Amino acid sequence: MADPQERNGGNEREPGSADDADLSARLKSLDARISQASVHRAESEPRARPTSNSTALGQAFRLSAEFVAGVAAGVILGLLVDHLFGSSPWGLIVCLILGFCAGMLNLMRAAGVVKPARHDGKR
Repeated sequence: MADPQERNGGNEREPGSADDADLSARLKSLDARISQASVHRAESEPRARPTSNSTALGQAFRLSAEFVAGVAAGVILGLLVDHLFGSSPWGLIVCLILGFCAGMLNLMRAAGVVKPARHDGKR
């Protein structure tokens, strides 16, 4: 077996203070470049929209409740319109479609896809 100290035919230099100084300088330079790159990466990353602290299951229940509430309100309103005005299936059909649209809008607002409604008092 070959002696690990005798690499490259025994022509390898012994590490000296010049090599240590060179290695230290290279290490400091590398550390400076890494810190500069991490600062640059942190500045260039796009800001994510704020998210709530709820779990994924809680978020799923909230989104499904937003949609179901809109559809259920449309069905109840449609049945009420049909009963009051005697327009047998048409009130239910129209209000069901409107409830579906309202449920989808609420779902998109809750998910953050669409901006929330403005409540600033202007008309």
